[in-house]
Amino acid sequence: MLLHFGNKPTLIVSSADAAKEIMKTRDLIFANKPDSSVTRLLMYNGKDVAVAPYGEYWRQLKSIFVLQLLSNKRVQSFHSIREEETALLVKKVSGLVSETSSPVNLSEMFVSLANDVVCRAALGRKYSEEGNGKKFLYLLREISELVAKVSVGEFIPCLSWIERVSGFKARVNKAAKEFDEFLEEIIQGSLDAGQDLSGKENGSSENFLDILTAIYKENSIGISIDKDSIKGILVDVFVGGTDTTSTVLEWAMTELIRHPKIMNRLQNEVRGILNGKQNITDADLEKMYFLKAIIKETLRYHSSIPFLTRIASQDVQIMGYDIAAGTMIITNNWAMGRDPESWEEPEKFQPERFLNYPIDFRGLDFQLLPFGAGRRRCPGISFAMATIEFALANLVQKFDWKLPNGDKGENLDITEHPGITIHRKKPLLAVATQYCF
Repeated sequence: MLLHFGNKPTLIVSSADAAKEIMKTRDLIFANKPDSSVTRLLMYNGKDVAVAPYGEYWRQLKSIFVLQLLSNKRVQSFHSIREEETALLVKKVSGLVSETSSPVNLSEMFVSLANDVVCRAALGRKYSEEGNGKKFLYLLREISELVAKVSVGEFIPCLSWIERVSGFKARVNKAAKEFDEFLEEIIQGSLDAGQDLSGKENGSSENFLDILTAIYKENSIGISIDKDSIKGILVDVFVGGTDTTSTVLEWAMTELIRHPKIMNRLQNEVRGILNGKQNITDADLEKMYFLKAIIKETLRYHSSIPFLTRIASQDVQIMGYDIAAGTMIITNNWAMGRDPESWEEPEKFQPERFLNYPIDFRGLDFQLLPFGAGRRRCPGISFAMATIEFALANLVQKFDWKLPNGDKGENLDITEHPGITIHRKKPLLAVATQYCF
């Protein structure tokens, strides 16, 4: 579907075949993402990997992500962080169960868990409950919300005055300035501390900031970056890592509570594999096929990132249609996840479909693209999935769950709140009961 948003031609893609042609067959032509005044301010004028123009600088930053920050070995090295933060989550839930039997605000807890894991991996410390943690969380939410908003002036330049009158432009400038001051302080602190990583084993659990400042100071891997590059990378990590992880956990638990039979089957799998053990290992997770199927179905049914955007760098034909250079492409992930051409009974939450259906979410099967595909595929898939699997397995292993006030799961409100990721409109509240081993 070709539309015109103001002065910008926009192609809406809602089929797996068209998405494959754009993100695989013609991926190089569509390797750039749309630019805007908002992303230029918040993402350091394209110094991050998410929106940087395709070229040598972007390739260097992507290699830092893939080889240095988010390699499989590096993700594995953060296991103790995931373990400790999930244990704290379980402890919070247990405290509510034993003290008040009051409902657990799972939405809030998932945001806290994701933020704490990401902060410890990225910065080596948490910012959720100490010092300027509240301001950090506020700024993180503000930036995520601002990035998702449509700037009228980008599409209709003569109406750009609306952003000044409404206060939107001032809001963006304020958030950019305050978050930059926060990042400047922690980066300068790391530089002043004189971290020397040369003697550390490759793949050990140095945090992202350690690695980035070493590259900045020593050009240690043959890539030159500046402070704005470090800031841009950290913004990508915070916004992408926190929002996506918490959203997937929130929707997975929503659907499990809505479908008690599916919840029961998952609990039987997790508890059966553990066979009385309380601590879950990565080896245990590898055997939990139904858990993985539930996460895949959650990503299909509630696509964490509803839209993927690209820009055509030259005139091109897609599915027989002429697409002009400069056309913005919006791939509708939400619609593709519910396309009856790709899925049987797409409006039903059925994790079983993935048990005998060899489809994955890493960008090779175009019916399911929660993390994108091609050159612009999200590099943080393994990092996010490691936290999601571990947290979800622990919650269903150690507790039984139901809705407050005896409400039936089938009546649980699943209204969505749109944004850069799709959250629940209302927080997920549930009552937990400790499981006796």
